Amino acid sequence: MIRIENLHVRYVTPEGSVHAVQGIDIEVKKGQFYTMLGPSGCGKTSTLRSIAGLERPEQGEITIDGEVVFSAANGIALPPHSRDIGMVFQSYAIWPHMDVFDNVAFPLQEAARRIPKAEIRERTLNALSLVQLDDLVNRPAPFLSGGQQQRLALARALVREPKVLLLDEPLSNLDAKLREDTRTELRELVKRLGITTVYVTHDQLEALTMSDLVAVMDRGRIVQEAPPAEIYRAPKEKFVANFIGLANFFEGEVKRTAAGDAGIGAVETTDGMLNCVLPDGVGIGDRVVVVVRPEDIHLRADAAAGLSSVPLRKAGGENLFEGEVKAALFTGSSMEYQIALKGVVLRVKLHSDTPLGKGERVCLELSAGSCRALSN
Repeated sequence: MIRIENLHVRYVTPEGSVHAVQGIDIEVKKGQFYTMLGPSGCGKTSTLRSIAGLERPEQGEITIDGEVVFSAANGIALPPHSRDIGMVFQSYAIWPHMDVFDNVAFPLQEAARRIPKAEIRERTLNALSLVQLDDLVNRPAPFLSGGQQQRLALARALVREPKVLLLDEPLSNLDAKLREDTRTELRELVKRLGITTVYVTHDQLEALTMSDLVAVMDRGRIVQEAPPAEIYRAPKEKFVANFIGLANFFEGEVKRTAAGDAGIGAVETTDGMLNCVLPDGVGIGDRVVVVVRPEDIHLRADAAAGLSSVPLRKAGGENLFEGEVKAALFTGSSMEYQIALKGVVLRVKLHSDTPLGKGERVCLELSAGSCRALSN
């Protein structure tokens, strides 16, 4: 449905040229919810605006549903209104002098092909019904809440019945609870309509909960593209592991390469030997970074009585470490502890009724399968 090949976007600023997008390739299948995720300045919005025709790339080619809408080599650059897209901006761009109905009807009223008034009314009311605003058709746009304005902008994008929907940080202006509700509504709506969707966000939770495929971007490049679960559970770079959720890192040297189907090897760290999953291609003596998520670290209550006698490594693949509680944070659904080992301070997420006090000595278990080494 959408194909991007070797896209380069540059901007000229008073400080010099900025290479915002550096030769990325993307393929979004029909009906897919594709998310570009990354920090500010990583190139995700520049890529989205290039798809929309709001930016003119320096190099590359963009195809939408088999039609080339941009090609630097062939001098093709279709304007936005000639691309079969709908777009929702971060600011929503609601026209305050219009009511709800006229905001949504406007793209049809200004279309190049004259559309009968009866059809405009029908399509406008259908779009408002999709986003549950059909009972507010006559309300002035400034009198809508933030969530209602977001849905109004979405209805205006959908009224053209586009093949592709482009969403640029559409939930960033909503409060936390409304954002949570709208995430579910938005995904269900576009999946029900079967619209191919490209979504831009810096919010990791939005990317993980809404997407079929996530592209993590950094400094103009895609560093990893995969389904949400793979991005979270099997990051390929430290940047990805650090940007998506909370993560703990051990630096060390490979002492035993992967053995068996599980791919478990051993890395020597400042806190001792750590059994972990090794990436392909690493050998003994290579430097790596081992990542483990806070929720994958467990408290060994059976070892609390005699920490000094607890072996720090076991042949079965588990890793046991002794540490001291330095801080505790109650988050409602869980307790987040900072537990100091010899060389690192681990962030550990435990059940909210876990009673650990500052200064308490604990034994932690890290399953080898949950510890993943990344090439350093």
